[in-house]
Amino acid sequence: MSKDATYVRKPEWLKTKINTNKSYRGLKKLMRDNRLNTVCEEARCPNLHECWSERKTATFMILGDTCTRGCRFCAVKTGLPNELDWGEPERVADSVKIMGLKHVVVTAVARDDLYDGGAAVFAETVRAIRRKNPGCTIEILPSDMKGDYESLHTLMDSNPDIFNHNIETVRRLTKRVRAKATYDRSLQLLQRVKEIAPHTPTKSSIMVGLGEEKEEIIQAMDDLLAHQVDIMTIGQYLQPTKKHLKVERYYHPDEFEELKEIALHKGFKHCESGPLVRSSYHADEQVSQTAAQRRINYMKGYEEQENQVVDFKFTK
Repeated sequence: MSKDATYVRKPEWLKTKINTNKSYRGLKKLMRDNRLNTVCEEARCPNLHECWSERKTATFMILGDTCTRGCRFCAVKTGLPNELDWGEPERVADSVKIMGLKHVVVTAVARDDLYDGGAAVFAETVRAIRRKNPGCTIEILPSDMKGDYESLHTLMDSNPDIFNHNIETVRRLTKRVRAKATYDRSLQLLQRVKEIAPHTPTKSSIMVGLGEEKEEIIQAMDDLLAHQVDIMTIGQYLQPTKKHLKVERYYHPDEFEELKEIALHKGFKHCESGPLVRSSYHADEQVSQTAAQRRINYMKGYEEQENQVVDFKFTK
């Protein structure tokens, strides 16, 4: 379908229920009272009401609400960011505690204006969450930090339970979809994490509906596996505004199920694939056995086992 094609009507299976119950309203007020941002809101996630109503997991977006990049699929605003807020890590940790989350995802806008891409604040946020919430598992979703591996070491020293970095789309479409990012740099970042922390699960995500071919999706799977990525998520791209890339087509749920089967057959240890799946969807089910056991031990009142290494399996 060409760029000038007419609007593609959204199918029935992409309609979601809006649940503004007490839990959802309380969480939204908490975010505003603590001057916190969430990618759930900024990126207009279709699962926002489901996740916030259940309060199992939430995705905090740190380092401000303004990104230095202008990716053509993303609804987060672009511009010159504000100064760093070093009080943000403690506010995030306090909010996680109030919410009683068992799993938290920490992501951030791209901060190409900072020498470390914001890695120091990112790492301190992870440490603050763990200090105040020892029973909570933590997933991080950073930018590529311009490929600076010293910054990656700074971030990995905080010992996250899952490292997530999205390639977003297939190789051919990367230049059109992503700004200031490259397909290979993202793959190399994921590989480097395994070199630094071999037992930390790595994860990546792609959107479909941007004009990619099935063979290209399968190639992306092979590329991720070749760089030791353990978890993959696949979801439908939804155009956030008229200024963003158009949806070329909507995939049927059966197609997503087929892609999941292919991914698992190829060797991914976990795959979430569906029209409304986003990178953080069901993230609490994707932690390694080690991280899950630490959470269980804490809830039972046992001492946390920081350095325990067990067989690489995932909870479900």
